[in-house]
Amino acid sequence: MSDVDAVDACSAAAVSPGPLRLSGMFESHLTVSDLERSVSFYRDVIGLSLAWEVPERSAAFFWVGGRGEGLLGLWSLGSTPIRFALHIAFTTELEIVLDACDVLRRLGITPLSFFDDEADEPSVIAWMPAAAVYFRDPDGHLIEVIAMLSEAPRPELRVVSWSEWASRPGTG
Repeated sequence: MSDVDAVDACSAAAVSPGPLRLSGMFESHLTVSDLERSVSFYRDVIGLSLAWEVPERSAAFFWVGGRGEGLLGLWSLGSTPIRFALHIAFTTELEIVLDACDVLRRLGITPLSFFDDEADEPSVIAWMPAAAVYFRDPDGHLIEVIAMLSEAPRPELRVVSWSEWASRPGTG
């Protein structure tokens, strides 16, 4: 391959939709029959650190491997959000998450917000904090690409758009 061909190939790769670049598995969710019992098990037997509890949704989240390294979500049977399907999250760099809506659209996939609405930008889960974009696989399973943010958690913000997060002092 000549140098000109190599440059042309690189240019084509830069504009082709291509796959998202992922660096690892970040998150998985389980439904459980007794949330309190399961929280005790994953905390006291498995040794995971409880990250966040959402009593009004009968859910709990654990850090796996330390804050920001991985997450396990537990949902009481019947408490999962409507349209909840199997859900996995992949970790990647923030720049990938910020570009994900455009990349997914070029691939013919609808990017979604945390609230399952069509999205033009990432959602920020403020208690972590992390930026995320969601989409569905061909079977309807929810896929998430997520990047942890370096700012301090702001749980009072709950979940906001990237532009809302970035416009607040001390964030973005």
